[in-house]
Amino acid sequence: MLRRKPPAPTEECREALLQGRAVPYTLRRSARRTLALQVEARGVRVSAPHACAQKEIDRFLAAHARWLFDKLDALAARPRPAAFAVHDGALFPLLGRDCRLRLEESARRVRWRVAADGGDELLLPAQGDGAALLERALRRRALDWYAGRVEEYCHRLGLPPPAVRLTSARTRWGSCSRHGGIRLHWRLIHLPAELIDYVVAHEVAHLLEMNHSARFWSLVESLYPDWRAARARLREAGAGLPNIGGADVSVPNLHEE
Repeated sequence: MLRRKPPAPTEECREALLQGRAVPYTLRRSARRTLALQVEARGVRVSAPHACAQKEIDRFLAAHARWLFDKLDALAARPRPAAFAVHDGALFPLLGRDCRLRLEESARRVRWRVAADGGDELLLPAQGDGAALLERALRRRALDWYAGRVEEYCHRLGLPPPAVRLTSARTRWGSCSRHGGIRLHWRLIHLPAELIDYVVAHEVAHLLEMNHSARFWSLVESLYPDWRAARARLREAGAGLPNIGGADVSVPNLHEE
């Protein structure tokens, strides 16, 4: 007898009226068995089983209204990171290390070079939109780096590397599709290489297991044994990324249900 495949997860935007206060939220239905509530920079998220009735979700939200209000108020009071100031000599993180920005009047193109102290420098023309040029340079550097790491982890599993693309999604560091390949957030390039590798290993594992089952996590562990520590570090490190070019400063995560 063939085992029935569970329906794919769904997401939709909803709004709850709690004690006279309208609270928009994202409702995600999946094969999970319990209700869960999260409040993050990108908003409120309710995770529910596919068969859970809306009335049950409403009761769940009402029972957690005070906790929800406290979290939302604390989030609103949190100061937003200032936009990164593009100027000669400015430092920004690249693969977890400081990289110095150089603006030169005579420069005609963007290029990376090794500084006198052995670190990295990014040379930009002094004329033009510095923030846009910086973001473009980081995106190119990110795509080159990610493609190499995806190829390495696919090689470990004996898989052909899929297409690798960049994303600036508000909710995810990465995603994987058998048809669309792997997408990785361009802002990961600021983080240490070992944290990028954890995200890459996570998404490559999805090429074989399109879920977050015990088999999936076993596969992740075979690729990246220290994944638990890396996951915790990623959540913390993501909050300190620079706000370049008006980038969305919310902190994505890895969907791990």
